[in-house]
Formats: sequence, structure tokens, C-alpha cells
Amino acid sequence: MIHIPILRHGVPYKSLDIIRIPHHKTRETFAEMSQVNPGIIRRELRDETQAEARAALARIPFERLLEICAQAADHFLTDTLPLGDGRQSPDDYVRQLSATTGMPHVMVRRNMTKIASVMKEMRTVLRGLTRALDLSLLDAGFGEHAGHALSFYPRTQAIGVVLPSNSPGVHSLWVPSIALKTPVVLKPGSAEPWSPFRIAQAFIKAGCPAEAFCYFPADHAGAGEILRRTGRSMFFGDVSAVGSWEGDPRVEIHGPGYSKVLIGDDQIGSWEEHAGLIASSIADNGGRSCVNASGVWVAASHADRVAAGIAERLLQIVPRPVDDEHAGLAPFADPRVAERISQQIDIGLETSGAREITAERRNGPRLVEYDGGTYLLPTVVLCDSADHPLANREFLFPFAAVVKVSPEEMARMPEPMGKTLVVSALTQDRSLIDRLLMSSLVDRLNVGPVPTNVISWDQPHEGNLFEHLYARRSFQAGWDRRETAAASAP
Repeated sequence: MIHIPILRHGVPYKSLDIIRIPHHKTRETFAEMSQVNPGIIRRELRDETQAEARAALARIPFERLLEICAQAADHFLTDTLPLGDGRQSPDDYVRQLSATTGMPHVMVRRNMTKIASVMKEMRTVLRGLTRALDLSLLDAGFGEHAGHALSFYPRTQAIGVVLPSNSPGVHSLWVPSIALKTPVVLKPGSAEPWSPFRIAQAFIKAGCPAEAFCYFPADHAGAGEILRRTGRSMFFGDVSAVGSWEGDPRVEIHGPGYSKVLIGDDQIGSWEEHAGLIASSIADNGGRSCVNASGVWVAASHADRVAAGIAERLLQIVPRPVDDEHAGLAPFADPRVAERISQQIDIGLETSGAREITAERRNGPRLVEYDGGTYLLPTVVLCDSADHPLANREFLFPFAAVVKVSPEEMARMPEPMGKTLVVSALTQDRSLIDRLLMSSLVDRLNVGPVPTNVISWDQPHEGNLFEHLYARRSFQAGWDRRETAAASAP
């Protein structure tokens, strides 16, 4: 039996409290994970202990941390690394993650590459987050940029990260914390404990101080304790989970994205040229990411044709064996979740003003069993207005609402769409583009034929991690700054 231990500032520890992780098909225990209770979390995250871990990272020059990130990427992708009392090869990792989440092997490998690319390209990532700031000034605590004296101070001694199980790619979002000299306190998702543990081991092998990593599998109370005990944190979860932390500046919320494709009236005649882009925005990575499009907003006059065209493409995606290189769907680790989602869609369809386009073309139900797994087949619904209950919903599979937009609503875009993580705007209408640019409702904006799920790592994603971890202070030096910086450098 595989056992995943706690990491107490890098030191493995086997707890008497155990979390059992079932295989997504058989529901029998596939692995066990030590669980940490809130009392241990409080003890391990004492202020002085966090400060010691940060000091260990702070002593390492920024350039060396970039080297460590690149070496860790190679270890993560290719090496056999510690896992409890045993070892884990890259192929073991792929099979194990697939066994507990249902994610096909090809998707796991793509997410591995995504995580490793962030680690490899850390310099580019941080240039985007810091607007090309020379981060060697973090070594001394101050420096000069564009002729101005600058100084930043850390807002926290460590960052807490409460993680999900939907896709390994989310781990690329906290990884830059290490290069920014900030220890991490990781609470893994219940079905996906594999990635954060392996990433930590890869960093440790590359020479990162082990005390920079806490790995705390925990229940909801433990997760809350991590959020309270770390000065800054990231929280991944659904609306019900993250709602109580909304508005807390210490917690960067990563909830549903409600990402959308918006087709401008000026491009409606050529929308078919972008049908593949729209379908991939909806369905890539099994539709499990917050950057997957869950809505396509288009002029009412063309919405029926757009919905039919997208449905035809998505209906080609069917369940396949877990090791099939063409697998495009993932089963649900818990079949009850799939059943609840399907019921929610059916309830929404009972409200007048919407119909399921895929159901009209598919032979059989939305909820299916295949090779021991429970799947939801791609679903496209057509909504007559933005007010329909399904017009702005997001689910963990390829689901999209094609929403009819009136001329009056198009003139007010993006207000009718509401809060949106990513908008891919297929338009060259300058007035529409200007409204999107000026709107606080849009976090990420793609203008032109760019899928919602294509991410540029030199751009911030749902918040800016550098600004989350550091604050700028006013700084003036009476002594020569170069001499002072040289004397302060590690």
C-alpha cells in the first residue's frame, strides 16, 4: 500500500490519522495519506518556525534560485523521487494520479509539461509578474530600477496553498513562490496528493532548503487553520468553499472562472473559421480548468447556428481507454458528483428559455459508464437570455452555454456577461475592445483568435503573485546605494 507522509518543514512524518484515497473505478483504497490536525498545524506554523524557513530561502541568491527551479523541472519530469517509504518514477506518477482522479495519461503528461515549463522559464514568468524588475534587489532588500531607488518587504513568512483535485496544472501557479523566497504550506486535494509532493521532492533534490516545504493533508478545519496561520495564501475551490474568504486581502481566491468566448457582430459572418478555437476553449484538458470556456456569447440572430456547429464538434469527443493518446474526456473520481451535476443541468433545462443542443443530436444520455468510469458527455445548451440559470454556470467537464445577445446588450458588453476570468473576444470593433479593456469584470483579455485556455506565462493569472507576497516601501539612502547594497548582499 502506498503511503504519502506529512512533510513538516521537509521532514517526512507518518501520522496515526489516515486519509484513504480510493481508485476512481473500484472505489477501493488505492493509497493512504497521513492527515495532520489543526493542533499540529498551529504548532508547526509558529511565527518563529516560519521565520526560520524563510531565512533559509532568503540566504540563497535570486540567480541561484532560478537555477534550482530549472533543475527541479528536470527532476520532476524525468527522475525517480522519494514517495513515503518508496520511490516514484515519472511513469508511476502518471499512473497513480490517473488512478485516483480518472484523468487520462495523456492529460497528466501535458500537465506535467505545463508545470515543468513554468519552472524552466521562471525568469520569464517573474519578469511578467514584476514588470521586468531586477529581482536581485530581493537579495539586498533594496536596489535601483530605471534610475529610482526601490525597496520591497515580504508581506508574509510563508504562503499557504489550499489545493484542488481537478487538474495538476494549477500547481504551476504557486511554484514561483519558491523563486520569490517564500516557503510554501501545501494542503493537497483529496484525490490529487501526488503533484505537490512530487514538486516538493524535485525542488529538494535540486538544492532547495527542505524546510521551505510543508505538506499538510487535512480536513476543512485544517485548511482553515493554514489560511489563518499564513500571512498570505491561495485558495482553490468552488463557490461554496471559497465564499467565506471573499474580501480577505490575505487570501487570493481561485474559484470558478466563468471564462467566455465573445463573438462581436463584426465577426459573426466568419464565426465558422473559429469553430475549432471555440471547441478547444471548451473541451481541452477535459474541460476541467477555470480557463476553459463555459459560455459563448453571440448575437441572437446567429446563436442557433453557432450552438449547432459547436455541438457537432464536441459530440466527436467520447470516452476512451485511460492510456489512449486521443483521450479527451476524464471520468469523475466520485460518480455521485457526476450525477449531481447532470441533475443540476436537467433542473436548469426545466426553466423555459433553454434547450440542450447536444441532446438533440446524441443517441443516449449525458451520463454514461465506460470501462468502469463515470463520464459526462460534452454538453451544449442554448439560452435565450443572460438571465437563464444555465447562462453563467461552470462544471468540471466540457459544458458551454451559447447565450443569445441582443443589440442593446452587445452595446453594453461586458456588463451583461458579469465577472469573467478570461474573455476571448473575436472582434475588431474598437469600441467593444475599449469597453473590455476598461472593465474591471474581465481579469484576462484575449483580443482576436486566441483560445481562452492558452496562457502566456509572462502575464499574471487571476491576481499577481509578486504583489500578493511583497509590498513596496518608500526608500531613500543617505549613503551610496551601491556600497550599501554590496555590504548587505548575502
